[in-house]
Amino acid sequence: MPDIETREDLVQLMECFYSKALTDEKIGHYFTRVIAMQMEKHIPVIVDFWETIVFNRPKYHGDTFGIHDRLHHLSPFNDEHFLRWISLFKETANELFAGDKTELIKQRAESIATVMRIKLVHSGISKPGNI
Repeated sequence: MPDIETREDLVQLMECFYSKALTDEKIGHYFTRVIAMQMEKHIPVIVDFWETIVFNRPKYHGDTFGIHDRLHHLSPFNDEHFLRWISLFKETANELFAGDKTELIKQRAESIATVMRIKLVHSGISKPGNI
């Protein structure tokens, strides 16, 4: 299998991942009911995020934590949500790619999910209703 080498590879990964996530029984509602995510707008932004991470190209300039904090206030996350997200992400990456960049994106995804989970679910920093 090829490694992740281009922006187009990231687009493929994100499209495949979100096709699973949108219909997933544990996390799908965040994308379909909590917010009405418009994938045609979201995919380029999330690809910018991963292009910044994987290829060290400064494309993404958003507020990743703030976005997830607002989601958490609308429908609280728990450990299972983060574990399911990372499981689907890694599964999708493994189905499509293999190599150093693929390992990097999986490792960074797990690190980001862990930090988000700790901050949102376990730290008391962001509690629903405390906006």
